Amino acid sequence: MNSRETHSPVFLVFPPEINQPEYHENVLSATTYASQNLLQKLLTSKLKILGATQILIGIVNFSFGIIFLFTLVPPYPRFPFILLSGYPFWGSALFITSGAFLIALKRKTTESMAKVSRVMNFLSAVAAAAGIILLTFGFLLDRNYICGYSPEGIHCGEITALLVGIFTMLMILNVIELLISLSISVCGFHSEEDHDF
Repeated sequence: MNSRETHSPVFLVFPPEINQPEYHENVLSATTYASQNLLQKLLTSKLKILGATQILIGIVNFSFGIIFLFTLVPPYPRFPFILLSGYPFWGSALFITSGAFLIALKRKTTESMAKVSRVMNFLSAVAAAAGIILLTFGFLLDRNYICGYSPEGIHCGEITALLVGIFTMLMILNVIELLISLSISVCGFHSEEDHDF
């Protein structure tokens, strides 16, 4: 090499998407965030389906509440406990509202809509947990409801099977609602742009 030769400097220009990685101390939190981000991505992609499921669960709960309204016939002196608590009506109102907010959130994602939807799903989760407790308590109170007042056991077995079937369906639907509401309220969701890597 001759020292008299002029060297021209070489500049390396990187495109904007290639950056030098910055190293952080929290390596473990990145993997935790990635796994939570995957669950959030899955939930966000299924918001309409989960919202529709919540609305359907609310409608079925309400329908069973209407069926319970027709149980006050002679010789039965009172309504079943679950109807006296009003749960089929206020629980279904919360389920339908939280499902509607999920569908609205899928259509238009804003930060305030996401917060309101998380709060409504948290309230739905509380209502579903209260419903499970009330259904268990109501089943223990009303297991002899039909046969205890029926003279000579007329249609006792059939009506008791119907009542137990309704309690079982309500319990299954409340467990499903609890799982949906808890997953949405705990994991949360962001707009589609936030999930792109």
